[in-house]
Amino acid sequence: MNSTSDSSARGRPISYKDSGVDIEKKYSAVDRATEAIRATFTKGVVGDIGAFGGLFDLERAGVGKGMLVASADGVGTKLEVAKRARVYHTVGRDLVNHCINDILVQGARPLFFLDYIAVGTMVPAIVSELIRGCADGCRESSVALLGGETAEMPGLYAPGDFDLAGFIIGIVEPARLLDASRVVPGHVVLGLASAGLHTNGYSLARKILFDALGLTTDSRPRELGGVSVGEALLAEHRSYYKLLWPLLEQNRIAAMAHITGGGLVDNMPRVLGANDAVLDRNSWTVPPLFRYLCEAGQVDAEERYQVLNMGIGMTLIVDPAHEAAVRSHLEGAGEAVWRLGRIEAGSGIVRWSR
Repeated sequence: MNSTSDSSARGRPISYKDSGVDIEKKYSAVDRATEAIRATFTKGVVGDIGAFGGLFDLERAGVGKGMLVASADGVGTKLEVAKRARVYHTVGRDLVNHCINDILVQGARPLFFLDYIAVGTMVPAIVSELIRGCADGCRESSVALLGGETAEMPGLYAPGDFDLAGFIIGIVEPARLLDASRVVPGHVVLGLASAGLHTNGYSLARKILFDALGLTTDSRPRELGGVSVGEALLAEHRSYYKLLWPLLEQNRIAAMAHITGGGLVDNMPRVLGANDAVLDRNSWTVPPLFRYLCEAGQVDAEERYQVLNMGIGMTLIVDPAHEAAVRSHLEGAGEAVWRLGRIEAGSGIVRWSR
């Protein structure tokens, strides 16, 4: 089935809440549990809740040297697209790459990964593909797939349903930890391209494409430039590890933000401290998939930058003195680099210059 944005959702705009996801309730749930979480903190815990990865100082805990960085995540409702398309091997790579990026932004080198797969009914052909995807992602970044768990839970999951989550541990020297303390007014913000939605915003995308427009994973609307809906939605979550690690070793980057759920609006503040990121929404080219989703779903102009990555998968905060060297490395690797804006004194938010 072909479609254009003229055959769009029409009627009222479609929001993330309409698709069944309430971001504010998620934040409220974490806020309610904050004191219980803090009560578990032992001597090794560094920082507080809200960073991309949790920090544990081995020396402070009296058990070794270095600082461990840990993160957990899932693939979300991208799994529903995988089920519709009957493509199961890519979401494992998505998961591993997402987790790697989440600790990379704190300067950590990933060490090992664990996966968790829950199913309603065991289908070996599907589960083996999920695990293979995780193994492929780990191997590509020299990360050990150290273990995991596969659980069959009829009654909790319907037949054919499955979930996939992952847990990663990395290490960083305390002196090389990237955080908001390194960010100062005058730094520039550079953006690197995403490969697509990565692993966020799929509830909204499915609501627009499948429910409102009536498309299937095989549909090829002209707005997507020849690729199918399934191909566009299953584009793999990029790992930026190999690309950015040389720059981290050269101490060229002050801070980074992985642009996942919450978009630029919610992820940039995690590394800003008391500063603001002043960004220009016209400074990069928004890919066709995002334009199609936002136009067809009439997604609110502000919400789209909080729900979707809008084509930016990673941001780098860089001293202007290092910008040329950073650009040279990235562009030499074939990477498009956009200067999104600058850092100014403020209150730790994203502000739009236009």
